[in-house]
Amino acid sequence: MLFSLSLIIIIGFTLSGILNKLKIPGLLGMILTGILLGPYVLNLITPDILNISSDLREIALIVILTRAGLSIDINDLKRVGRPAILLCFVPATLEIAAVTFLAPVFFEVTYIEAAIMGTVLAAVSPAIIVPRMLRLMASGYGKDRSIPQLIMAGASVDDIYVIILFASFMGMYQGSGFTASSLLAVPISIIIGLLVGIVTGLLLIKVFKLIHMRDTIKVLIILSAAFLFVTLETVLKPYLPMSGLLAVMALGGTILKSYEILANRLMGKFAKIWVGAEIMLFVLVGAAVDINYLSGAGAKSVLLILGALVLRIIGVNISLIKTKLNIKERLFCSIAYLPKATVQAAIGAIPLSAGVAAGNTILTVAVLAILITAPIGAIGIDFAYRKLLKRA
Repeated sequence: MLFSLSLIIIIGFTLSGILNKLKIPGLLGMILTGILLGPYVLNLITPDILNISSDLREIALIVILTRAGLSIDINDLKRVGRPAILLCFVPATLEIAAVTFLAPVFFEVTYIEAAIMGTVLAAVSPAIIVPRMLRLMASGYGKDRSIPQLIMAGASVDDIYVIILFASFMGMYQGSGFTASSLLAVPISIIIGLLVGIVTGLLLIKVFKLIHMRDTIKVLIILSAAFLFVTLETVLKPYLPMSGLLAVMALGGTILKSYEILANRLMGKFAKIWVGAEIMLFVLVGAAVDINYLSGAGAKSVLLILGALVLRIIGVNISLIKTKLNIKERLFCSIAYLPKATVQAAIGAIPLSAGVAAGNTILTVAVLAILITAPIGAIGIDFAYRKLLKRA
């Protein structure tokens, strides 16, 4: 395990640094490191790490979403309320619809298999989007109209919506059917997640004010609470839907709202933790990419992904109707809503392992979507924000 960790850190940071020098997002170097070291190329990452890969990726997501919560001002979210809500589901719904109707044209798949493929493809990547939006908030770009907060909020709930639809369509395929209650699970999971996060945040603030402790200990306590949220989501799943990751963001937001001085101090701590969490997240996402499946990916797969992205961009712009955003700002939001990585790596192989007939095709398209959209989205955000957004 130590040898694998050393390779991940040395090669990951080296490739990341080289790409950064070339003005290319460093995360692409980390993903490439994972592909090279992973089980499908050099096989130099020990099974001990691969077996807990999903847990490590989830920990990294928790770190960045906690950091996001500590940065999101509730007043900013109130100001962008309606478009933020629409961004949670309109772009994803249009993308899923596009794949559902296009996939049977391009491949020999049924409409239900195409719908499953659509939900695998539709989720954006908070791991790519959130760090970049935090950087924009710190530098003042898009601040006047709360564009980074708008994108972060929409992208975070987008994943919940898509994953619930994925589970519902998988249930339909396996014969358990699709019910209205499965869609009702979306708002319920959001509300419960917010309530759990807010209540926990208020309780922790009282504890922090009553008991003197180092900020490092406070960080560990907050992370422990966040881990419990995700565990609670799994435990409650058969009985009550709850978004653990949304609870994590709500916890951070509550601390910012009620104890701003502490939130600002903790932000620095989480920024340092993210340095290590980021490399583990993207290297392990790369390690989950089975490039062997790409041999079966032809022009049709690329056309399907690009066609779905066109509908996603239309969905973003529909969500922004009647807002004060100008054409450049709307274009930036469209670019920021493109990258996919973490959810596709997490659920892309599930249909294949569950016996879905088109599972191989779904996984192939999911892998290709990561390799196409992660670079386009990350590079697009990094190069476009100075030209498209105003600096406060």
